[in-house]
Amino acid sequence: MMPDWILPLALFICVIALVALGLAVLRRPSSGGAEIFAVLAGKLESHGAALDRLANSTMDRLAQQDRLLAERLEGTARRLDEALAAQDRRMAQDRLAAAERLAVQEKALADRLTASATALSEALAGQNERIVTASQGLTETLAQALAGQNDRLAAQAEGLTKAIAAQNEKLARILGEQAQKAQETAGQIHERLAVIDAARQNMEALGSQVTNLVGILGNKQSRGAFGEMQLRQLIEDRLPADGFSWQHVLSNGTRCDCLIRLPHPPGPVVVDSKFPLEAWQALREAGEDVGARTAAARQFGTDMKKHVDDISRKYLITGETADAAILFVPSEAVFAELHTSFAGVVDDAQRRRVYIASPTTLWAMLSAMRALMQDVRMRAQAGRIQEEVVKLVEDVSRLDGRVNSLKKHFDQAQKDIRDIEISTDKIVRRGGRIESVELEDPALAAPQDPALP
Repeated sequence: MMPDWILPLALFICVIALVALGLAVLRRPSSGGAEIFAVLAGKLESHGAALDRLANSTMDRLAQQDRLLAERLEGTARRLDEALAAQDRRMAQDRLAAAERLAVQEKALADRLTASATALSEALAGQNERIVTASQGLTETLAQALAGQNDRLAAQAEGLTKAIAAQNEKLARILGEQAQKAQETAGQIHERLAVIDAARQNMEALGSQVTNLVGILGNKQSRGAFGEMQLRQLIEDRLPADGFSWQHVLSNGTRCDCLIRLPHPPGPVVVDSKFPLEAWQALREAGEDVGARTAAARQFGTDMKKHVDDISRKYLITGETADAAILFVPSEAVFAELHTSFAGVVDDAQRRRVYIASPTTLWAMLSAMRALMQDVRMRAQAGRIQEEVVKLVEDVSRLDGRVNSLKKHFDQAQKDIRDIEISTDKIVRRGGRIESVELEDPALAAPQDPALP
């Protein structure tokens, strides 16, 4: 069988040969060109005829090969169909044989399962009978053991109840004493509240009498003395003696007017009683003069901001003081005017964590601080009560250990009593046999000396 690529290759070779021949002719002298072209034409005709014959023969061979290939494919398809049919017949026979074997195996398996189920049922029945018998014996044994255990637990519970009652009595006595102390403390608090109410009334009367405070406070010394005096009266009347200190020196060497000793957090709070009154007095004296009043107001705002900056810089020390300080203004009128006409100064002071307080607002602050201190002290008292309760729990734990130890002694004594009863029963039975002359014949059995357990 000739490959399909032979014919195109032969044609390509002929074309190459003709082109080469034409180039050779072109390179020769033109005098013999006609003869050469004639020869070339003859050769081309002969080559064309040869190519036609080659093409015809190639086509004939290809057609013959196609017929052979078709015949071979037909034979192969026929043989394949026959093989498939034979294979189907064999597979049908195999399936039938496999079904028969599977039926036999299923029957054998069913027989074995039936026999196993019968044997298992019989074994389970016998096992159930044994379990019922063992359960009855175990129930009787457990009932007897539980009866004895309940008696022992009742005795132990009675002893434990008495011990707990004694501990409860002790705890009730301690709690009663604490409650009595709490009532006494509450009474003292009510007395202090009465004193505070009286002081508040006095402060209200005092507030009505200080309308001309600016005229009274004409210089720094008198202003400082007056402000510190009011601050001292408020703090000493409101806080315990160990809750504050006067003219306290901080770690940076700065001396503050008063340091209120609050626990962390928030920590000790510094109170400053020096108020820049010169610009405030100039503002009051300006009267209706708009220019002078504007200048005085500007100067007052500048002085306030400088004083607030000094307080924030000197008195706010991380880890030593609270993150806020109090600027005490000894006049409700000045405090009201600040919040009314100089809200920006108040806001700036709050941003720098310096809070301006009048006698009334400081009174409220001190009340909150006093409550915080009392809460800390009450927590300390609660800690001591908790310690007593922990000790009480430890006593109960020790009592439980002693009860368990006593229980072990009781259990051992009960075991000894049971052993004694067994020995006594043996002795009694032996005595009865002796009394009824039921001793064994020495000739039949060797004498034995049974030992008591």
